[in-house]
Amino acid sequence: MKRRIAWAVAAASCSAALALPSFDDVKAAHRPSDLRFVDRHGSTIQTLRTDRSLRRLDWVALEELSPALTTALVQSEDRRFFEHGGVDWGAVARSAWGTWRDEPSRGASTLTMQLAGLLDAGLARPARGRSVGQKLGQVAAARELEARWSKRQILEAYLNLVGWRGELVGVGALAQTLYGKYPSGLDAQEAAVAVALLRGPQATPDRVAQRACAILKSQRLDCAGVAALAHDALARSGAMPLGEQLAPHFARALLREGAAIDAQGRVRTTLDARVQRTALAALRRQMAELQGRNVEDGAVLVLDNASGDVIAWVGSSGRWSDAPAVDGVLARRQPGSTLKPFVYGLAFERRLITPATPLDDAPAQFATAAGLYLPQNYDRDHKGWVSARAALGSSLNVPAVRVAAMLGPDAVFERLNAFGLGLRETGGYHGHALALGAADTTLAALTNAYRALARGGVWAPVALGAAGRERRVAAADASWLVADILADDGARAQTFGLASALATRGFAAVKTGTSKDLRDNWCIGFTDRYTVGVWIGNASGAPMHAVSGISGAAPVWQQVVAALHADRPSRAAPAPAGLERTRIEPGIAREAARDEWLLAGTAARPVAWPRRQHGAPPPTDAGAPARVVGIAHPRDGSVFALDPDIPPALQRLRFEGEPGIWWLDGRRLAPGAQHRWLPRPGRHELKLVGADDGAEHVVRFEVRGPRMPLAAAR
Repeated sequence: MKRRIAWAVAAASCSAALALPSFDDVKAAHRPSDLRFVDRHGSTIQTLRTDRSLRRLDWVALEELSPALTTALVQSEDRRFFEHGGVDWGAVARSAWGTWRDEPSRGASTLTMQLAGLLDAGLARPARGRSVGQKLGQVAAARELEARWSKRQILEAYLNLVGWRGELVGVGALAQTLYGKYPSGLDAQEAAVAVALLRGPQATPDRVAQRACAILKSQRLDCAGVAALAHDALARSGAMPLGEQLAPHFARALLREGAAIDAQGRVRTTLDARVQRTALAALRRQMAELQGRNVEDGAVLVLDNASGDVIAWVGSSGRWSDAPAVDGVLARRQPGSTLKPFVYGLAFERRLITPATPLDDAPAQFATAAGLYLPQNYDRDHKGWVSARAALGSSLNVPAVRVAAMLGPDAVFERLNAFGLGLRETGGYHGHALALGAADTTLAALTNAYRALARGGVWAPVALGAAGRERRVAAADASWLVADILADDGARAQTFGLASALATRGFAAVKTGTSKDLRDNWCIGFTDRYTVGVWIGNASGAPMHAVSGISGAAPVWQQVVAALHADRPSRAAPAPAGLERTRIEPGIAREAARDEWLLAGTAARPVAWPRRQHGAPPPTDAGAPARVVGIAHPRDGSVFALDPDIPPALQRLRFEGEPGIWWLDGRRLAPGAQHRWLPRPGRHELKLVGADDGAEHVVRFEVRGPRMPLAAAR
């Protein structure tokens, strides 16, 4: 009999020697169930689940484990672990004696034998218990492990491979899920609760607490409070995901681009966890500030100007949003006035205008295939003659459309796409409204386009996936002029004042934008090192309530820029070759004398004053404008289209002419040189009876679109 047992053990030992892997092979084959994304400094910023069958994190080395855990494990599961050679024959004898006498006894399986079952599924304990052959195989495998592995390796592998509760496998997943900490930080009570789970992974919290208390008492430790700890820990055993979750949208974008995954299941990113937290916190603070204004979504993107590295990517406001899975960095939206710098830059480059050129900010109408286009400024006011610098800095709509009209829609469309905006349709489809952001683009594309301005007109792809070649898309001198205007607090003072959220400690070129009916607002700008883009709105497309780029997105932008340059203020780049500093005297724009940067060869050219689109001749000097005769606006034959997305009160038509009495369709309206009228669809006849000579002036025009309710206009 003894000889047969010896032969069986010997045969099983030979089989185990062939089947058992080495410690290094086991460690190398370990694969976490979650991909771990780390920032540029190696800190984990995001995990994404890839294996739904279990939850397992990175391999944890023995020296990174809490001593309290290894002590509790050996004390509870295998007291003679450091003495036996894989099989505790004394425990085997005691277990057999207890079975013969029908008395409860402690199991004889050592940690080494349990590890053998984890390494070889054929040695794992089945539901109905092991057969004699399986027991002999487990004994043989344990002896072989002890011969080939060190005790430290056996402990380390066991703690990384054992199942604890539910889907949790390995000490890393256990510690992160139950306690929200790394395995190195487990205290004695936490370790006791963890080890107590090994004998009954699905036991009730009360039963786990009893076992944990027994483990603590065997070490002469107090178990007061362990019951509450067990209840709290096991209540979190199903909580997901693990660890800090800072960049879920960026992580998914990287995976779509085929990000490299190392042997430990890690993806190294260019993000900076500190900047990511700053951007996320700034966005969430602003969401709280905007409560009650129908705003729930936002996104932030920070790019390194030189490398194109993504420093921060916040795709959603998180708990504020009803659609947190939507990535606001990649969603297509109307960019509003953030496109104006590219229009002015092209006009500078083609020598059509200079920053000193006066532009007429007055009511204008532009003929299109669909009728007349009448751009309006955001505040529904007009500033008269202003320099191109002030027009761009203060984001005036009418001058921007005048400049775009000089260029033509196709030229504007091609320039915007050269900057990587990926606009669809055609220039003719959007017409002059393209200059005011009528087309759709993404925060990612728009922020990178501003990065190209920061790089002097050189576009390069964002360093996200496959590398792309950089290309020059605009002249360096014209791009520098645009940046200089966008960084000029004085240039934007007419609209934003001198102490707005666009003002920074150092150099920053920045532009806001608001789309039609307040559906989206933006703030995009760059310093000498970074480009920061912010979008605020609703993923559903619902309009916000009285939220613009300066009140919605700009405060977030300002906070992020301040954090990026907390240690070193940003500095403006020197003017490139091809620019001249010229003294500009007060003129028709009625602005103070100043020194202005102009492209070489443009300083001495005479100014070609833009013609007023409504037909009135331009002024010839800085004095009073020429006298208007009859009806100046609207022109005879005009067609006006009402926009259902714009509040009715903001779509009143302005009648302009010499002083007199206004009549519409035979009904007297009011006296004066101007009158604002709530439009009604249909064909209309407008008459002005002059106050001086009683002469009658008549024009006919048409209004198309939905009928505006009078109550809504009040």
